[in-house]
Amino acid sequence: MSFACDTCPVRDRAACSVLDESERQALAAAGRIRDIGRGDILFHAGDEMTACATLISGALKVTSIDPDGEERILALVHPSGFIGEMFQPFAQFDVVALTDSKLCTFSRANMDGAIERFPSLARALLRRSQEDLHRAHLLLQLTGKHSANEKVGSLLLAMAQAASDSPCHPAALFDLPLSRGEMANMLGLTIETVSRQLSRLEKSGIIRREGARGIALLDPARLRLSGISPAVGPIVSH
Repeated sequence: MSFACDTCPVRDRAACSVLDESERQALAAAGRIRDIGRGDILFHAGDEMTACATLISGALKVTSIDPDGEERILALVHPSGFIGEMFQPFAQFDVVALTDSKLCTFSRANMDGAIERFPSLARALLRRSQEDLHRAHLLLQLTGKHSANEKVGSLLLAMAQAASDSPCHPAALFDLPLSRGEMANMLGLTIETVSRQLSRLEKSGIIRREGARGIALLDPARLRLSGISPAVGPIVSH
């Protein structure tokens, strides 16, 4: 199924936003929409990359399996993020849907042709690849010598920033795509510790939990203070 660019919710944030309208329509003609459910694998580790995609909605995780057989989350991908051939490290890991997700997919041949035809797209994808590598590195830093309070606060703030349409302000309300277990896995904490920190943030009036996954960010300034230094920056791909 093809997709109309004028109704795409990430048209102003995705890599293709650097294209003019005629170039965007030419690219869209080669793309197809793919829907995947929570837990579905988009790419398997070691597979030859025959496709790539822009995430339209939902969330993905990039994972590896450690020597003990435990999953390790290396990166998160949020709407407008690009996955595939231009980001080679993804080829070494599984890319799995954290939530029901919608993607705009392209064959490798079609994307190679678009990159040759539209140099601005190649530059935008290269820039995103560099940013994604930086964010993956920052994500791994969260497993270092920081308090549980700092780790959970920084992760929530990064999620709020990724869910926002503004580069300057985090979203006031967002869905947390990670389970408590996945958060604990990423941060090197126990599930019980993650739950205690979320409860502490809620009791302090910094966040409010809305249903199973919703998070209302009530006091972004205090959440920044509870997290790791702003030098760490955003840690999710979008």
